[in-house]
Amino acid sequence: MEFFPDVAQPVSYAGAGDQGDADRLAYRVYDPDRPVGGKPMSEQLRPAVCYWHSFNWPGSDIFGHGTFDRPWLAVGVDPMEAARAKQDAAFEFFTKLGVPFFCFHDVDMAPEGSTLRESKANLDEMVERAAAKMDTTGVQLLWGTANLFSHPRYAAGAATNPDPEVFAHAAAQVRHMLEATHRLGGHNYVLWGGREGYETLLNTRMGQEADQLARFLELVAEHKRSIGFDGTLLIEPKPQEPTKHQYDYDSATVHGFLDRYDLLGEFFVNIEVNHATLSGHSFHHEVAYAIDNGIFGSVDANRGDPQNGWDTDQFPNSVDELSLAVYEILRGGGFTTGGFNFDTKLRRQSLDRYDLFHGHIGGLDTLAQSLLVAEAMLADGSLERARDERYAGWRGERGARIMDRSTTLADLADEAVAADLDPTPVSGRQEALENHVNQVIWSTK
Repeated sequence: MEFFPDVAQPVSYAGAGDQGDADRLAYRVYDPDRPVGGKPMSEQLRPAVCYWHSFNWPGSDIFGHGTFDRPWLAVGVDPMEAARAKQDAAFEFFTKLGVPFFCFHDVDMAPEGSTLRESKANLDEMVERAAAKMDTTGVQLLWGTANLFSHPRYAAGAATNPDPEVFAHAAAQVRHMLEATHRLGGHNYVLWGGREGYETLLNTRMGQEADQLARFLELVAEHKRSIGFDGTLLIEPKPQEPTKHQYDYDSATVHGFLDRYDLLGEFFVNIEVNHATLSGHSFHHEVAYAIDNGIFGSVDANRGDPQNGWDTDQFPNSVDELSLAVYEILRGGGFTTGGFNFDTKLRRQSLDRYDLFHGHIGGLDTLAQSLLVAEAMLADGSLERARDERYAGWRGERGARIMDRSTTLADLADEAVAADLDPTPVSGRQEALENHVNQVIWSTK
């Protein structure tokens, strides 16, 4: 059975001149084979479709029932039969969209059973089926993950739960999903601690919960090595929502946590755009911090609505917002095992299943244009020259002495007094640099 019969062939690149029909499914910027920075565009972006919002979500919210046309989510169907139909729809979509990767949680692909043993059996069956589809289509797994937040047992967290039985249950679930990711040749494995935090401090021991979380991560890293999984382990930061506070607040918090528990080098970050903005940072900031501190791994590409204070997970549509973040990624050498996963939701009024194509096509074109702008800015070199000029003094004799650990505070103070230092303020030229970025955006084709 075809779920998208109106799309006969994979979506192709038509070019920017193809503007006549807004309903026509074609890429206007994303050309997977176009060389950018020494690699094809598809390899620079490494785009992926998420299984959960695209195929598991019926379009419901806390105020209303599902609105979407999703026959594979029909009520009353045997759960495994529904899972097979959903998988057929997903792989049909992946191939017709023409993306190289997908991502999924365990319970996205296989229904949870009445026992852990039954859940594992369901997952094993669906993973074997997915492996066959991947062999046929060539679509790869960017990353896998376990859902440790939806079931009521995880209301108080998984690794940070006050009940050690919940911790052990979560450990079993992660073991099964990590092994499934390995079986499918996944490039990464993600841990998102959606409920690893607290609702109130009145009944919370933060120190103990942090120790529990660190122990959980240690166990995951040990099991990764024991099964020979050579993908990257990723942590996805988020500040709050659904909990009041989460222990993986932002990239800097994760970095400090990993350093504190001697886990640097074991885990990297999967940065979500909407999570970055919820933490009070720009996406550009989160990417730059992660790259500068050696913890950058992968990206969930989406956006929030600036008028809403929650995680709306909309498709990216702002080249202005994404270009500087993509610039930092290119400047840092690009992705290794990571990529851009569309962790995105259609709006509830986008009822038609073909709206999935329009959302992903628009998101990919936005990423592609951002990549072209980032390449142009990197080739132009203006931002790097501005940074070099601003910090030039630190490459001189005084800068070197300051950074020499044998220099004392008294040494510096005596030197400043003897030289009668009276530094003249220098313009940061922010407006000029912002204008230059805009000029590159406007001129890039």
